[in-house]
Amino acid sequence: MIDIGNGTPIVLIPGIQGRWEWMKPAIQALSARHRVLSFSLDEGPHQRDVTTVFDGWLDHIDAMLDRAKAPRAAIVGVSFGGLIAARYAARRPAHAAALVLVSSPSPRHTLDEQSESYLKHPRLALPLFAARACHRLLPEAYAARPTWASRVQFLAGHAGRVMHAPLYPSRMAHWVRAWMATDIEADCRLVSAPTLLVTGEPHLDRVVPVTQSLEVVRYIKNARHVVLTQTGHIGLVSRPAEFAELVTTFVDDQWGRHVNGTVTANRAV
Repeated sequence: MIDIGNGTPIVLIPGIQGRWEWMKPAIQALSARHRVLSFSLDEGPHQRDVTTVFDGWLDHIDAMLDRAKAPRAAIVGVSFGGLIAARYAARRPAHAAALVLVSSPSPRHTLDEQSESYLKHPRLALPLFAARACHRLLPEAYAARPTWASRVQFLAGHAGRVMHAPLYPSRMAHWVRAWMATDIEADCRLVSAPTLLVTGEPHLDRVVPVTQSLEVVRYIKNARHVVLTQTGHIGLVSRPAEFAELVTTFVDDQWGRHVNGTVTANRAV
């Protein structure tokens, strides 16, 4: 478990690769003004039956907050982690002061044939998965950083984090099967926490189309949407300071309303 910084507590949930280490730039930026709690998905229920995997993650977050003596926190989920965050906010409304979904897939997403083939042979599919990730990353790195030197520095740093904290294809496949077995759409309809959806620019997110991410607005009442410019899917690490500012502005505003006893609904955009 990661527990760093001081201030309003935030639980930061990683994407399908499952490693908190991949989010280090965002964790560092957020910890300047928040107490950031995070974890790797394999610390939770990777051996559970697919129908109980998500609830295992909810229990794990409960335990994290108990150890941190933090009865409430802002729940921030990145990509696949947004599905976990939405379920937590729906099932633990007393603990979720706010919800932030970062480039998360649609609650109604279904797998295409290529993704289905990955699930059948996750280890064999890893080289293709890595090649696709690189192809998607390069245009975003070019847009997010102003010079070739800064782009190379970012890519080298990101590659270092990936090699230091490798993903586990079989576990990722198990988590995707758990997603397909879980009614996230119904969970989203139950969310009462103030919600912010953060996406990159549509032409730069080549992992989860922004149009799909925006579908969450249909299910979570009064959810707001903001665009982190010059980014696509990984803006939290390609532009961490700007990402942290968006999250901090929203979380502090919602936290202040709760503390002052003047909770009001967000306007949908």
